[in-house]
Amino acid sequence: MPKAYSKAAWMCQFVGFALSLIWTSLSARAQTCQTASDMEAPARSALETTAKRYFEMVSRGDSTGLQQSAIPSLAADFSGIAAAVKENQAAFAGAKGTVRPPFLLSAEGKDPLPRAEFLCGVFGSLGQTRDSAVFVLANLPPGKYGVAIVDATGTDDARAMTMILQQLGADWKLAGVFVRASQIGGHDAAWFTQRAREFKTKGQNRNAWLYFREAIMLTTPADIMSTQATDKLYDEAQAVQPTDLPIDGNVVDLAAGGVTYQLTAIFALGTGGELDLVVRYRAADISDTLRTFQTNNALIKALVTRFPEFRDGFAGIAARAIDPSGQGYGSMLPVQEIK
Repeated sequence: MPKAYSKAAWMCQFVGFALSLIWTSLSARAQTCQTASDMEAPARSALETTAKRYFEMVSRGDSTGLQQSAIPSLAADFSGIAAAVKENQAAFAGAKGTVRPPFLLSAEGKDPLPRAEFLCGVFGSLGQTRDSAVFVLANLPPGKYGVAIVDATGTDDARAMTMILQQLGADWKLAGVFVRASQIGGHDAAWFTQRAREFKTKGQNRNAWLYFREAIMLTTPADIMSTQATDKLYDEAQAVQPTDLPIDGNVVDLAAGGVTYQLTAIFALGTGGELDLVVRYRAADISDTLRTFQTNNALIKALVTRFPEFRDGFAGIAARAIDPSGQGYGSMLPVQEIK
């Protein structure tokens, strides 16, 4: 029997729905995005020119110049950016930098937004479309921002540099930098996607999930950005996500040989032309490195015994013990040596 609602109850529901619509509308207006095709030509040109100039600074290793071009809060604590410049200079030095069509973000209000979400481009009934993008930025102060992505190609180590630019007066200042390789272990996103689907077909869902994660990372130049392609990969990864591996900060126990290991993280890592699997676990003390080395090896063997599919997915397995202070000690075994 259908429930009977009073007129007052119905009116409360209607008012609540209306308030929800108003809140959604206000929230949408507070965070807006223009794609390159939506921008006025001078704004697009300024973003592209600035991005190219900052990319050239990185390729020259000019951390000082880049720091002088940063917003005050970033310039005051520039050590992380300086380290990234040093790490990526060699890859960028001989590369050709091509600026992708930029995005212009506007955040309104008086206070920083805990979670600013910008919907860029045209969205369909099923969500994102081929030319859309979503950016999510945490603790973002009100203002105008540009997102510019520079593809560094022409070398064996192609990478993408994503810059967050903030408009201060007439200038676009550096507010953040993300650098990501276009390949892991010599393979691109399409390869990882294909392999993930092959593992899924074999019933090796743990390998499939780990490979989908690599595909997602390679499909977008920065974690702050999602596209139709990444959304589809997220859906595929979610369908095979295991419950017996440490994911999103949860701790999983692995019992073997009378010992229980508390696993805190697991992920793939490209090393040279190979792909290894890294597992982190809690350790009370790592000062005795020989003993920790032996414990690492025991965990590696226990992990492969429990999940033999890892032999098909990875060239080596590495275990890293993390003590209460956050210090770690790691070691690795090639898969063919794990008995």
